[in-house]
Amino acid sequence: MDDEYLLLVCDDVPHEVVLLDPGARMIDLARVVRRLTGLSLWRSKDLATRTPAAVLHGVPREAAEAAVAALRTVGAAAEAREQPPPHFLEP
Repeated sequence: MDDEYLLLVCDDVPHEVVLLDPGARMIDLARVVRRLTGLSLWRSKDLATRTPAAVLHGVPREAAEAAVAALRTVGAAAEAREQPPPHFLEP
């Protein structure tokens, strides 16, 4: 029996938040990453130092834009990107 995959068409394409540059305020950035992801402060600092790094995956556009704004308030460079479709949907 063949497996079939279906792609549901939604109004909102999932986004990911990518941290491009941590800036100078590393502790403040780690606190914001911790608040956004729920990671420990240690892991948040580790994630913030490994740029470029995807901080959030599969979030709605509004949530991604709010996260980018929070990261930019502490001096980091970040952007929201549309998540690419799964690899099994490629022709």
